[in-house]
Amino acid sequence: MNDKSSNKWILFPRPNPAAALRLFCFHHAGGSAQIFYNWPGHLPPSVEMGAIQLPGRGHRLGEPHVRGLLPLSRIVAQELLPYLDKPFVFFGHSLGALLCFETARSLRRETRRQPAHLFVSATEAPHRRSREELLSGLPKSELVKKLHEFDGTPVEVLQDDELLDLMLPTIRADFELCETYEYQPEPPLECPMTIYGGLEDHEVEAERLAAWSEMTAGICEIRMFPGGHFYINSSRAIFLQTLAGDLLRLRPQT
Repeated sequence: MNDKSSNKWILFPRPNPAAALRLFCFHHAGGSAQIFYNWPGHLPPSVEMGAIQLPGRGHRLGEPHVRGLLPLSRIVAQELLPYLDKPFVFFGHSLGALLCFETARSLRRETRRQPAHLFVSATEAPHRRSREELLSGLPKSELVKKLHEFDGTPVEVLQDDELLDLMLPTIRADFELCETYEYQPEPPLECPMTIYGGLEDHEVEAERLAAWSEMTAGICEIRMFPGGHFYINSSRAIFLQTLAGDLLRLRPQT
């Protein structure tokens, strides 16, 4: 096992060597690994959580962004390899759902390994995505307005011009990952899947969210929560309680 503190791609806020299962979390566009930092306290003690940190944010602020979601997924898959000595599962929110899905497919192609479970949240299935609204090239004022509508960026950040100018290049690069992503057909994954979504999420069509079930040959369930695109914040308590319960249910399979 590599020293976890030496990997800039995967952060472990609460290392747990005795864990039976590893949960790797993939953040949304414009987000960072830090959004997951207080999750371990709400998860079963048998689970160790690692949060993916993409370039261009946090301690990687000065690093160039990776252009293209598929090349990025291959890099993440390689960085995860030292930590796959235990059963593992992926959770991804929005952009993170697409990235964890493609990372799982990359692992299957390169190593014939797959997660024990895939949790995908708040994004349409890769083969059923509606025409992507082009956000990466919007003028600053229009992009900030859109971020207000998503309700996932703190208001104090959106009102701070200096902080915005620091963050917007990364937000634009992340939106570009979504906009340029093209799904390539492959056989479905074998791992079970759970689909999470917000009941008032106007960015994601319910039928296209449910279509994730076609991406696996395993059992698939869908769970909806009060709230919009960032229900993971507005319904945080019930969401984390549900995720913890779903992770506990995996134990007999791992």
